[in-house]
Amino acid sequence: EILPSDWSSDVCSSDLIHEHAMTALQAAPSPSALQKNTPDSAANSAPDTPPALQLACRSEVGTAALAQRLARGLQEAAPQGAFIALRGGLGAGKTTFTRYLLRALGVAGRIKSPTYAVMEPHETPSGLAVFHFDFYRFSDPAEWEDAGLRDAFAAPALKLAEWPQQAGGLLPVPDLDVLIAPEEGSAAEDGALQARRITLTAATPLGRRLLNTLDSHTLESF
Repeated sequence: EILPSDWSSDVCSSDLIHEHAMTALQAAPSPSALQKNTPDSAANSAPDTPPALQLACRSEVGTAALAQRLARGLQEAAPQGAFIALRGGLGAGKTTFTRYLLRALGVAGRIKSPTYAVMEPHETPSGLAVFHFDFYRFSDPAEWEDAGLRDAFAAPALKLAEWPQQAGGLLPVPDLDVLIAPEEGSAAEDGALQARRITLTAATPLGRRLLNTLDSHTLESF
């Protein structure tokens, strides 16, 4: 189980709520406090601005909580899979977030970084195929065909891609783009990252549904 029984003080908080409400972070903000650009708020944003939600996860437990909420959203809104792009610098927590997400989806066994293999396959208990990609060292477009990457992206599956920008124009538009950045001064004494700012941006209708599902579960314990 990723989350403790009492996780309310460790959830991720929107950075768009008022500063005084962010100081304590003793409970999850209300849905109304999680402001994001949605079709309903189009009048207040640029026409081409995609829906996005930016969260400040102040601990590893908060990051795991967000991953578990996203896992539940995937199960409800995307049972046939989706494409999620994970961006961020070295050590930002892309692989860590992926591990939390796959564990929350019920994936068992070792979840290793596909830095050298480019792709690592998994499967959820429901039978959904999961492909975890890491394009950090991807440089040969021929590998897109030779390694079966094109077939993997064409299959009904959950696709999670780290360093998607390294693949250039070979990748489709992600349903959800997840940008992970460490908070300044957030490292513990052992150097481990403690707090992250995570921005989720929807680029497709499916991504919008995932974002809405994530927001709807903000106050739920599961």
